[in-house]
Amino acid sequence: MTFPMTFLFFFIFLILGTILSISSSSWFGAWVGLELNMMSFIPIISMKMNSYLSESALKYFLIQALASTLIILSSSLFLTFSAFSTLIILLSLLLKLGASPFHFWFPQVMEGLTWPQALTLMSIQKLAPMFLISYLTLTTMNLQLILSSALLSAIMGALGGLNLMKLRKIMAFSSINHMSWLLTAITINDSMWMMYFFFYIIISSSIVVLFHLMQTFSIPQLLNSNYINPIWKLSIPMSLLSLGGLPPFTGFAPKWIMIQTMLMNNMFIMLFVLLSSALVTLYFYLRVSIPFFLLLNPNLSLTMMYSPHQLSFFMPFFIFLNFSGLLLPLFPIFL
Repeated sequence: MTFPMTFLFFFIFLILGTILSISSSSWFGAWVGLELNMMSFIPIISMKMNSYLSESALKYFLIQALASTLIILSSSLFLTFSAFSTLIILLSLLLKLGASPFHFWFPQVMEGLTWPQALTLMSIQKLAPMFLISYLTLTTMNLQLILSSALLSAIMGALGGLNLMKLRKIMAFSSINHMSWLLTAITINDSMWMMYFFFYIIISSSIVVLFHLMQTFSIPQLLNSNYINPIWKLSIPMSLLSLGGLPPFTGFAPKWIMIQTMLMNNMFIMLFVLLSSALVTLYFYLRVSIPFFLLLNPNLSLTMMYSPHQLSFFMPFFIFLNFSGLLLPLFPIFL
């Protein structure tokens, strides 16, 4: 898939907006960075004349503009109601992030995007709001609000992904569920959520690249795909189970570290809800994965296709990526 030169121009400004927002020493500079990031992502969405892309761009613009308006509103209240002002900033950042209870726009925007745009929305667009939320963990009220949002995100992300056939919506509700782990990690320390976010980006990128190469957007398309090479059958379910946090895949490593940390911080109820929601999300990952092992038979396919030029580079990397979690217990031995 080729991109026009204007795509690179807007993408550079999108990254610059994120960096400006993260590194700013004032909320005004952070707001400017968020606006630059938003105004760069909208042309990337609507790069092609497509009604679905235009609809997603409009929905994204309205939600992000509402969140930016709340940030400006909070600045006018800062001198008189400082505690209430930080609360409004936190709510606006949760709205930008797509965390529950402000998550309803996220699956609808994701449904109209292409896979590279969806990956950008799931990864880079979440980076600046999460950094800014980590700056607001100084008061007890903000911590309780972040944990409440994490609790709702775990429930909504798990239940919303059930019985869905659209892969982009499944990935959207999966992102909402992972947001609960990230918000909980923010309340613990900064290195914890950065570690979890790094693993999440790597694993979700491997899945999105595979779906993009196959040009599949629903479960029936995925199961009826012409790519019959056994490596495809291995890589796709392995990446999905890794995203679900099933051992011994790489996705289990950050959840394992989070479980140990939450136990040490006596967060037993929160841990029970997060693990219960992770089991539910594992169910709709298994809905996609099990047919690859049981139902797909190359001998029964009438439209067989083999494309070694797409398999040669990506597949060994993805296989190593999702099994590198096996090496995690060996790290303390060599340190």
